[in-house]
This record gives sequence, structure tokens and C-alpha cells, in this order.
Amino acid sequence: MRTLEWIYLIFNVVMLVWLIGGRNKPRKMVWGGWVISVVLLLVHGVLEGLRWPMIPAYLLTLVPLIVLIAKRSKSTVMRKFGRVRIIGTSLLVLVYAAVTIGLPLLFPVFSFDKPTGPYGIGTVSYDWTDESREELLTSTAGDKRELMVQIWYPTVKDTKGTTAPYVNDPKVYATAFNDVLTLPKLLFSCLSQVKTHAIQEASLSDAEAKYPVILFSHGLHGYESQNTFQVEQLISQGYIVVGINHTYSSLVSVFPDGRVSQFESEGKEGFDQLQFSYMDKLNETWVKDAQFVLDQVEKLAANDANGRFNGHLDLDNIGMFGHSFGGATTVQMLMDDPRVKAGMNMDGVLFGEKRIPAEGVGKPFLMMSADTTVAGTSVMSDDEIAAMGTTRPEAEKYYEEVYARYEPVTAGGNYWMELSNTKHLSFSDLYLVSPILEWSQGVDARKAHQIVNDTTIDFFNHYLKGQPLQLDSEVGEHTSYSLKKG
Repeated sequence: MRTLEWIYLIFNVVMLVWLIGGRNKPRKMVWGGWVISVVLLLVHGVLEGLRWPMIPAYLLTLVPLIVLIAKRSKSTVMRKFGRVRIIGTSLLVLVYAAVTIGLPLLFPVFSFDKPTGPYGIGTVSYDWTDESREELLTSTAGDKRELMVQIWYPTVKDTKGTTAPYVNDPKVYATAFNDVLTLPKLLFSCLSQVKTHAIQEASLSDAEAKYPVILFSHGLHGYESQNTFQVEQLISQGYIVVGINHTYSSLVSVFPDGRVSQFESEGKEGFDQLQFSYMDKLNETWVKDAQFVLDQVEKLAANDANGRFNGHLDLDNIGMFGHSFGGATTVQMLMDDPRVKAGMNMDGVLFGEKRIPAEGVGKPFLMMSADTTVAGTSVMSDDEIAAMGTTRPEAEKYYEEVYARYEPVTAGGNYWMELSNTKHLSFSDLYLVSPILEWSQGVDARKAHQIVNDTTIDFFNHYLKGQPLQLDSEVGEHTSYSLKKG
């Protein structure tokens, strides 16, 4: 919860208990409590914004007025049944207080941990069209492949300006979460009030002549800002991160002119959507997206019309990381594009045209996996497998191919980290949305994020900045993870 919300809520609950707890409350004190409640409500509304889970708390502002009115009418009947009234009212107060406090906790305006590095964060978005590629998923002939791209970059610490929104059209995203991931829209009703640490259109810090560049590729059904928890920490340590929204494969794409491109399943659902023949082919589009974006970044480094990035992008030290299908794309880019120097795959099955050879990727590579993902069908019930539209034998055969593709991951001295008590989406922002999601999945989102962030920064600091590597000292079994090195 936000600071003013807490202050307002606690004040009103205490006031409620005080007002109900006894008789003969001085009218001046009751009036004073009401005035304070109104002032807190107004300040909270202006500075933080009103939201539906706080409605029971907002109604508490009326309680002092109700008490004052009630004092004017001393009912004989009410006095006669005073004890019953007090007991009943007390129980009602307890229930109401629980609801008042519980709703904002279950449906919070989530926040991101404060970046730990010496830099502030700036961000800018671009609408880039690849004129060399036709868009295959539209009904209009001649459409070209169009991508929304968000770039985050270091600024002077505590730079002032307009804070960037978490997503650029919260209502559209809330609907997409419901339509694509079948998650209740109610969970995402406060997206518009989520604050990032990034400042829109801020000036790039000149503390360093150049900053290493890292591409980010989201998961299937994901979006470019889905790993803000991770991106912000990287920027604060002196990196420029380029997030790609893979149109029609993302949760949703929103363009500057208001056009919206929804997720396109191409008629594939459940187990059919996971087939290697389909996913390997789809991944070719994502690899081309990443290569095109990298081409655009090179142009931006040479001739940025706004002058922000001219000469400040270290194109000799380019990394890439991705979640799920974006992680698979990262592996393909490591093997296919010489510009990418090091990469991380977060819980992504190794879809794509190329297989990792027996001797390994040939570049610095870190695989991160959720323990439940690696466990495969052993942690899946028959009902879960049936819901995917397949049988256990078919699922087990599928995972044989998954494990075969994983086999050379650590070859050549590379790393594989397996996080304990995590799920596939532990590597994204999603579980921050509500503790309901965490409880239902049995995960601790911020604990997983801390491990991911520490490992990500250590990995890229070594391979893109030449700093000492801590990973080697962490090889082995730990309480929260295990780490293997080839």
C-alpha cells in the first residue's frame, strides 16, 4: 500500500473504534476527527489517486457525521437495548475494519524496489517499422512489421520530471490480461497508479562516455516492460536496456496513434501452441525482430535526432536477456548474431531454428530455471495435463525433447541456475500485482527477484564491463537455488 493510504486508513479505523467504543464523546473531538479524515482523504486523492479497494475506507469518513446526528436523537428504544447494540455494533465494526484493511492489501498499487545503483533512470519509446519485412498476421496486404520499443538509460541521480507509467494504456492492458491470460480484470484495475522510477525523456547521464547495451525480449503473451523489477536495477548500475514488444505475440501492442494490436494465437491453443514445429518457426520472427531492433540501435548511436544517444552506446559490449520465449530468442541471437556478446535465458524452453552444439553456445551464457519448470510432468496432475489438451504419455514424450535441448546448456564453461520454490512467472513482474497470485502459486516474488537481480548484474558486469565475477564462488547447492557450471 501507499504511504498516504496507510495513514488515512489507520486513522479512520482508530476513529471508528474510538467512536463505537463508548459514550459521551466530546462533540469538538468528533468534529475534529471528521475534519482530519476529510483532509487526509483529499490529500490522498490528489497525490496518490482514489481507487476502488479503498471505498470501504472512504465511507469511514462519514462515520463521525453519523455519530453527531445520532447524538441529537436519544432514542429510548436504543437506550433500552444498549448492551445488545454495543455487542452487535462491535462485531460489525470488526468485520468492517477487516474488509477495510484487507481489500487494499489484496489489491495493492504495487511498487518496485528502489534501484540500488548510482544512476537515476530515464526512458523513451519508439515506433519502428521494418520496411524489409511484410507483416504476416494482418489481413491487409503490404503491411510491414511494426514494433514498439522502449529504451531505459542512466540519468543523473534524482533527476526530476514526469514519471513514466508502467504501461502506456492501463485499461487496454487490463482487458488483455483478462482476454489472453484469463486473469480477472479486477486484479489490474490499479495499473494506472503504478509508478516506476523512470523519468520520461530525461537527459542521459554524462558520467560515462558510453554505456553497454542490453536487449530484452519478453515471453509469449508478455510485454516490453514486464521485467521492470530487473530493468530498473540494471539501468541504475550503468546499462542501457532496449525492450522489444513483439507485435501479435505480445500480450498487446499499443501504438502512439492509438492503434492496438491484440495477441494472435493463429488458431493454436494449449498443447498445440507448444509444439516444436510451430514454436521453432515462430521464433524466427522474434530473432528477426531482435536483429532489426539492434540495427535501429546502431543507427540511433550514430545519428539520434534528439541528440540523446549519439556516441553514447557501447556497441562493442552488447548483451541480451529474455524470459520464456524471449529467453529462447536470446539463445538464438547468441548463436546467430556476432554483435551479441553475452546472454541470459530466464526459464525459456530452447525453441528456435538452431540447436546448441555439444561444445556449447560459444559465448558467455547463463540459464535460469524455475524448479517446477525443470521438474516437468512430475509436478503436473492428470487434470492439469488434460486441461492442456494432451495425455501424460504425450506430455512426457514432449519433455524428452525439452531435456535433450537443455543438455548442452552448460557446455564450454557456462552456467545453469535453478531457483527453488519458483514458478515460470517468478521471472517477471506479474506476482507483484497481488498477494493473491503469490499465495495461489506458493511463491515469494521479491525473494526470487532479489536472486535474479543480483545474478543478472554480476553476470553482465563481468562480461560487458570486465568486473570480477562472483558466480564461480556460488557453484553448488544453496537454500534458495542451485548453480551448475560446465
